[in-house]
Amino acid sequence: MEPGGDEPPGSAAMIPGVRALVETVLLSARGGRLSFRTVTRPLGTGEHPDACARSLAGVGVGLLHSTSWRHTSDGLVLTYVALSDPDPAAPAAPVLDLPAARGRGPLTPSPAVVRPVDVAAHACRHLAFLRHTDPQVAAAAAEQAELWDHIDVFTPAVAGLLPIGSR
Repeated sequence: MEPGGDEPPGSAAMIPGVRALVETVLLSARGGRLSFRTVTRPLGTGEHPDACARSLAGVGVGLLHSTSWRHTSDGLVLTYVALSDPDPAAPAAPVLDLPAARGRGPLTPSPAVVRPVDVAAHACRHLAFLRHTDPQVAAAAAEQAELWDHIDVFTPAVAGLLPIGSR
């Protein structure tokens, strides 16, 4: 098994017929703003998602972190964020500081639509939180100050945070 954690018996990677797509959101500072592009591919049989995300990120990435997962009609999407994008010439879009995409209520947490920019904004909120709680992320931030100046604009948040008053 690839480093990144042991799989418990009955995990999704071991269940025949469960489809999984790995997406890696690549962040970069371009033209004075935070930008992203997303690369994806199906998770191979027996492949660890961390290894798949690393291969999608490419050589030269200094930080790779698992940020979220979601269900689609095609199966599960496992999301990672990587920085900084090793291909500064690749087309990218601006990351917008959007409100969190949410479901209709506390028992329906999945949003009806999840856009790529929503995923990128979620990843930035997650990284902004981890910068203050995870020594590895803090070290990566110290090495890429320009990029992290843009990420620090996002309100730090953990995955699955419900808005105040949603109970």
